[in-house]
Amino acid sequence: MFKYNCLNNIAKVGLDSFDNNFVAVDDLKDADCALVRSAAMHDMELPENLLAIARAGAGVNNIPLDKCAEKGIVVFNTPGANANGVKELVIAAMLLASRDVIGGVNWVATQKDNENIAKDAEKQKKQYAGREISGKKLGVIGLGAIGIKVANTAVNLGMEVYGYDPYISVDAAWNLSRSVRHVKSAEEIYANCDIITIHVPLLDSTKKMVNSDAIKLMKNDVILINLARDLLVDEDAVISALKVGKLAKYVTDFPNPTTVGQENVIVIPHLGASTEESEDNCAVMAVQELTDYMENGNIKNSVNFPAINMGVCDKTGRILIFHKNKANMITKFSACFGDADINIAEMNNKSRGDNAVTMMDLDSAVSDEIIEKLSTINDVFRVRVVK
Repeated sequence: MFKYNCLNNIAKVGLDSFDNNFVAVDDLKDADCALVRSAAMHDMELPENLLAIARAGAGVNNIPLDKCAEKGIVVFNTPGANANGVKELVIAAMLLASRDVIGGVNWVATQKDNENIAKDAEKQKKQYAGREISGKKLGVIGLGAIGIKVANTAVNLGMEVYGYDPYISVDAAWNLSRSVRHVKSAEEIYANCDIITIHVPLLDSTKKMVNSDAIKLMKNDVILINLARDLLVDEDAVISALKVGKLAKYVTDFPNPTTVGQENVIVIPHLGASTEESEDNCAVMAVQELTDYMENGNIKNSVNFPAINMGVCDKTGRILIFHKNKANMITKFSACFGDADINIAEMNNKSRGDNAVTMMDLDSAVSDEIIEKLSTINDVFRVRVVK
C-alpha cells in the first residue's frame, strides 16, 4: 500500500484513477509520493520516505530539483497535458492583439446609461479597428507540444507560419504541418514575422532570449506573445520598444509591476492552462506516472532523472539505484550481487546529465545487508526495492 499527499487541490478525475494500492494522507511527512501544482516546495522539509513528486503541469520552478535528485526523489511533470488549453489562449491572444476587442468592450461598458448607444457605437467603432491575422506571418519559437498545436492551428487560419526549434523531436516533426516553414535560427523569425509567440522552457540559455538585440532584428509593428515563462522576455526592453512604436503589442500571461497598466500591453492573469480539461488531463497523467513508478519502478516524464522502463517485473525481485553519472558504478553494483551469489536476470542503466538510474531484475530476493552495502557506495543517492 502506497500513501500519497496532495499539496494542492488535484482534479478528482485524476485522483479517482489511483488503484487500490494507493491511499491519501493529510501530511507530507507520512507520504510515499506527492502531487503538486503551484505550492512552493523549496523551503519544505522533504521526508526520507518520500519517493516521488508529480507536478500536475509543465513548469517545475516551485520544486527543488537538485535537492530531490540528491535524495533519490523522482520528480515528474505532465508535458502536453495542458497543450490544447494553452494553444487556444495563444490564438485568443493573437486576435485580441490584432483587433482592439478589449478597448471596444471597455468603451461599451462605460455607456450603460446611454440611450443612443447603438448609434454612438457606429461612430466610435473606428477607434477600435484592427487587422486580420489571416495572411500574416507567424513565428513560433519552440515546437514542443504547445508550439506544434499553435503552428498547425495558425496554418488552418490562413497564416504563413515559421517554426524554430533546434531540438525538435522526431515525433514532433511528424506531427508538424508540412505547411510550416522550419527555419534554422530565431533571427529568421525576428526578421520575417508579423506575430511572434514563444514556447520554450526557461533555462539559463533561454532567460531573456527576447531582449533589446532581438527586438532590433524584428520588423516594425510586431505583436509579441509570451504565454510560456515571464523571464524568457526582457520586459523592460519590450516596454521601451512599445513606447517608440517598434513593437505594436505585447501579450503576457504573467502579471508583474513592469507590465501591468502599460499602454499596448495585454496582461492575462496566468490563465494558460486554466481550463477544466487541462486540469483533468494533468491530474490523470500525473497519477499514471506515479502509479507506474511506485508499482513498477518505471520512470517517464521525469525532470531530474532519465526515463527508464522494464515493464512489469516477472522475476523474484527488482531494485532501482539512483546515483551520479560516473564510470565504474555498474561494476560496483554487480560485485555486490556477485558476492551474495545473486544473479542479475536483466539490467538497464540510463543517465541524464549528472544523474543516472540503474534498474535490475533479480532471480533472488534482496537482503537488507545487500541494500545497505549498495547504499554505502560513494555517489549512490538512494536504493529502492520495488519488489
